[in-house]
This record gives sequence, C-alpha cells and structure tokens, in this order.
Amino acid sequence: MAEKKRYYITTPIYYPSAKLHIGHTYCTTIADTLARFHRLRGDEVFFLTGSDEHGQKIQRAAEEKGIQPIEYVNDIVALFQDLWKRLQISNDDFIRTTEARHEKVVQKLMEISYQKGDIYKGEYTGWYCTPCESFWPENKLPEGKHICPDCGRPLELVKEEAYFLKMNKYADRWLQFIEENPEFIQPESRRNEMIAFVKSGLEDLCVSRTSFDWGVKVPWDPKHVVYVWFDALANYLTAIGYLDNPEQFKKFWPATLHLVGKEIVRFHTIIWPIILMSCDLPLPKQVFGHGWLIVDGTKMSKSLGNVVDPVPLIVRYGADALRYYLLKEIRLGQDGNFSLPSFLGRINSDLANDLGNLLQRTLAMVEKYEQGIVPAPSTTAPVDMQLRQAAEEMLDVYTQAMETMQINEAINALWGVIHRTNKYIDETMPWSLAKEDAQRERLRTVLYNLIEALRIIAISVSPIMPACAEEIWRQLGLQAFRTVGLEAAATWGAYPAQTRICKGKALFPRYDMEEEVAAMTSGSAKKPVCTAAKEEIKAEITIDDFSKADLRAGKILACEKVKKSKKLLKIQLDLGTEERQIVSGISSYYTPEELVGHTVIAVTNLKPVTLCGEVSKGMLLAAADGDGKLQVVFVDGMAPGSRVR
Repeated sequence: MAEKKRYYITTPIYYPSAKLHIGHTYCTTIADTLARFHRLRGDEVFFLTGSDEHGQKIQRAAEEKGIQPIEYVNDIVALFQDLWKRLQISNDDFIRTTEARHEKVVQKLMEISYQKGDIYKGEYTGWYCTPCESFWPENKLPEGKHICPDCGRPLELVKEEAYFLKMNKYADRWLQFIEENPEFIQPESRRNEMIAFVKSGLEDLCVSRTSFDWGVKVPWDPKHVVYVWFDALANYLTAIGYLDNPEQFKKFWPATLHLVGKEIVRFHTIIWPIILMSCDLPLPKQVFGHGWLIVDGTKMSKSLGNVVDPVPLIVRYGADALRYYLLKEIRLGQDGNFSLPSFLGRINSDLANDLGNLLQRTLAMVEKYEQGIVPAPSTTAPVDMQLRQAAEEMLDVYTQAMETMQINEAINALWGVIHRTNKYIDETMPWSLAKEDAQRERLRTVLYNLIEALRIIAISVSPIMPACAEEIWRQLGLQAFRTVGLEAAATWGAYPAQTRICKGKALFPRYDMEEEVAAMTSGSAKKPVCTAAKEEIKAEITIDDFSKADLRAGKILACEKVKKSKKLLKIQLDLGTEERQIVSGISSYYTPEELVGHTVIAVTNLKPVTLCGEVSKGMLLAAADGDGKLQVVFVDGMAPGSRVR
C-alpha cells in the first residue's frame, strides 16, 4: 500500500442562502468521498466545511425580514448542518465566519499586511456586485455593459472610503509561482483563464467597506469592516489552528486541496494567494475548480424554477443513492447534468440490480445450501482465479483513480468487479452444483468466493456510499467495519470461514419511473424538481409498421472497444437461439465491463452494416436525455431471445 500522508481538504464555506440546492450537495460529497478514501487508506485527514456569514447581502436580507443578521444566518446555517448529517458528511470542523476565533485571524492577517505596507487607505469608486460580493474594474467588464461577468446581474456604482491591498505588487511573483507549480490551479482550463486575467493587469483590491457594518472590524479603524472575501478566505487558516493550535497548523498547512465551484476560482487562486504572500504564509498545494451542476440541460436558477432541493431526494431515495449518482455521472472539472429519470435509472440498474441483487442472491444461496454459515473454500478452478484477479486489478485502478480525483473512474473500476461477480454466478451455476453430492465441495468454494468478493466490494465502496457499505458488512456477518482499512481489501481470502451471515432487507428498492417522476413533481408544476427532455412526437404509425421491427432481449456475453474508433463498442449477444454481434456507438457512456452480463433490447432484423471493419447485425435500444446523454435500456431477468411486444 502507498505511504501514509496528511491531507487538509476543504470545500468553500457556503453563503447561507435560505434555498438549499443540489450544487451544495455535489461539491461537499466530492470532498467527503476524497476525505473518506484517504482515511480508509490510513492517511491523516482534516476535512473542513462551513458557512460564510458576513457581507452586505446578508445585512440587506436580514433588514428585509426585520431581524438581526445573526438571527438570519443562525436559522439557515442549521439547514446546512442538517443537510450534512443527512448526507453523512464526515467533516472534522464546521467553521462559521461569525465565530470569535475567526474574527481574531482575519484581524491578524489585516494587521500583518498593513504593517508591511501592503494595505493603504483610499477611496473606492467603481462597480460592485452585491450577490457575488465582488468588485469589478472597468477593464474586466463586458464592453459597454455594467453587469457582473460571473452572474450576469446589474452592478452597483459604489463610492466610499476604503482600504486597498496592493495586488499588482505581487503579480509577477504570482505568475512565477504558477509557472513553477502547474498543478496549483486545476483543471488546466481554469489555470489558463486565471493567467490571462492576471496578465491583463491587476488593480489593487478594495479590502474594507464603510457603507454597512455587518462584518469583522478593521482593527486600527473600526468604522471599516473587512471586505467579505478577505474575511471568508481566511477561514481555511482559522479552522486549522493558525492562532490557537500551532501544532495542528504546522501539521496540516499548507492545505492539500481547496475544492471550489468554477465561479469562485478567481478569489481562491488570485486573491487568496496574494493575501498569503503578503502575510508570508505558504500557499495551498492545489485549488480545483469543479463544474456546475446542470438540471435537464439548463443551469440552475431561481428565476427558472429549476433549483433542485436535495433534501426530498435524500428522504425518498436515501443519501447513498444521491451520492452515487453525482459521483458516477459527473467527471470532476466538467459540468454535469441532473435529471430525475436518469437518477432513477441509476438506482434501478446500478444499485438495485447490479449491487443489491448480487448481495441478495449470494446470501440467499448461503442460507439455502449452507444454513447461513459461510463454508471454507477447498477447490480452485480457473474461473475462481479470474474473479480473484479482477478484484486485485480493480483495487490498483481504483486507488490510482481516487488519488488523482477521478472518482467516476474509480466507480467504473469497482462496478467492473460487481459485474464480474454477477457473471461468476452465471458461470459456476451454484444451483446446479447443489443438485449433486459430488459437487458439494465445489459449491462451498463458489459460495465462499462470492462472499469474499462482496467483502472487498464493501470496503471499496465505503468512501462513495458509507451507509450501504456498512450494511453490506453487517449482512456478511462481520463487525467493526469502521476500523477496517483499504489494506484489508488487498488480501484475497481474508473473510473468516464458518461465519454466520445476517441477511437483511434489499439494499436498494427498484422504482417505477413514471410513478416516481409524477410523485416528485406533483403540486409543483410551475417549479418542478426536474423535467424530462422534451421532443416532438414523430408522425403516427400503424401497428403493422411497428411489427416490422423485430425486438428481442439479448444477454451481453462479451464486449470490447473497436480499435479504430473512440465511440464504438463490439458486443456479443446471446439471443437464445444464436449469438449475434452488434456494434454500438456508446463507448462515451459505458465501459465494456459495465455492460457484460446485462440483458438489453436489440433490433434484430436490421440490414447488417460494417462499421470500422466490424460487422453489426442489429442495434441496441437506448434513450437520450436533453443534453444527448445515452442510457441503454436494460431488461435484466428476461430470457435471451424473448420477443419485445
């Protein structure tokens, strides 16, 4: 196993909006999964999240409600803390910028920078975005328009006495640091944007306000309050003990990873490093700007009414299902789409059918054939070694992917083993072995191998779906799950034979798509949780037209990428009476390992075609959502060759 290290992982501290949305869930779930993985590997981790509670927009919102700002934020912060509990977020601290410990840190940083001569008094006249709490010089605005480049809302012309931080003084040093540390800003596209921003010219940053008073007071001039972003960014130092826990601060600073949304990359990669440079503090190792979460192809917006509240989804489908979907569907750094039908499809296919059914089938056979006691293995066949090899290879790929924050690739590797284990059942046919006394030893080995594969799966899936992993562990009859490390998954055969299983309820139920969409959108037609992609219905056909298509269920026996193509997969189908090869352009959406073992619907009477040198005798049925993402129609459980009517 890899050398143990220390990790300080942070999410942005969230503005206390009264409307929770799934974007909060996405970012924090990523950070939590990374923190859980590193703890599982034996690394020392400090994971921070929190709330950003100062600034003009908070004061205005409180005034509109006729209450004090602290009353306003207290109620909303409680909503975030409740959401993190529901999601099983394992943060080590929750920092609030209204805490006394944080005020001391902000004032200390201001004093250091001021005494160094990097902060001076002046007058600010310029454009300010209250929702984003950001100042914008004329040369950074769209030509002829005074709108915020980040959120698109109108800017306010502000004129007031203020203190300024000498940003341009550090521009060359910043550029040199970025050149010497190319991994500091990720992904690369964000790094290029920030370099261009700095090279276009940095203006000094207004770091105090006098037009309102909700904030940390400037220590030498208390009629000024510290600019909210200078205040907010300092939270990463406060929580790790900059002033009150020097031993912990030395251990974990500089931060390993600031995980932030791409709309606030500028604050974290330009303003924050320059503040730290001014205060002679080390810079974080990496800032990663993840993409936006899109809803049915459209960016979430209150005005559009497509903001998705994660709480009803968690209440109805469970935190693990939502965590899995967000981590599986979205490649970190890119925008990702959320739609309720796609979410339900993943629950039914990946969670209920692939993982849940594997556990239920295995435990049912142990109960039926061995009275619930897992037998010791005694024979070895090539198919056993193939399963073991798949598990061992998965762990290498999974670990590397997690270390490089390619969480969806780690999930793909793990699900490859889940599919391989399901295939192992089909290959070994325990029900047939149970019919012959001479095959009892072979049956016991097969059952043990299935249980052992599930043990490894439970450990590996725990950073992604912690509750599900612990439940699998419990049903396997094992204890002390929270003390188990990743190294326990590296040794095949560690499951203690003669253990009694504890079969429980199914991990994930299957859902009727139409019923669930109706249930989640009922009574909210103007502001639905999400909507399906809308396309015009094609021209009417008769039943005779439809009957011309021969649709049959086919089980995928083998699948591989077509060497001459990036999009095509070569699939071998069992159609009951024959095997058939179909070439399908779904490589962008499924790996071969994800498809093997599933039963799909194929159009079998299409005229054969040759694609990149491979003959295709048919076509798979798939659905496309609003942004063109494909989802193959699975009908697992139907016998190969069954006609679809």
